Amino acid sequence: MSEHLSYEESIKKVYKGLGLLAVVTLVEVFISLLGKGYVPGFKWVENYQVALGIVAIGLIVLSIYKAYFIIYEFMHMRYEVKGLAVSVLLPTVLLIWAIIAFFQEGNAWKDRRQQIEEKNKEEVESAPLEGAIPADTYRLDNLS
Repeated sequence: MSEHLSYEESIKKVYKGLGLLAVVTLVEVFISLLGKGYVPGFKWVENYQVALGIVAIGLIVLSIYKAYFIIYEFMHMRYEVKGLAVSVLLPTVLLIWAIIAFFQEGNAWKDRRQQIEEKNKEEVESAPLEGAIPADTYRLDNLS
């Protein structure tokens, strides 16, 4: 356990933490606006996909930092034993892994669906209709 803080020191520490979270949030908003091109004077983006990738990585890193800070400071995980901290963090890591795996699986299904639709179109266009009556049967001069 760490040292005990007085009430005034605790309040200062809380405000310092809130200020840090506010600054990180403002940086996230600025990065988002910059990535979408809403910040005037920053028209440096030539390859839009690369810029979006850099913006996405920056936002992910800042969000993970905020989550870490909130868990360890405001939820007092810093003061717990290592076993408890690992038992909380391990399921979180597995959850992140599962989300990534589900996105990959969904993308594979999407790609496969397009292949199946293309194959079905080819089969319909090339296959004759079974049991169909020839077109010349319905001619008007054959009605007698």
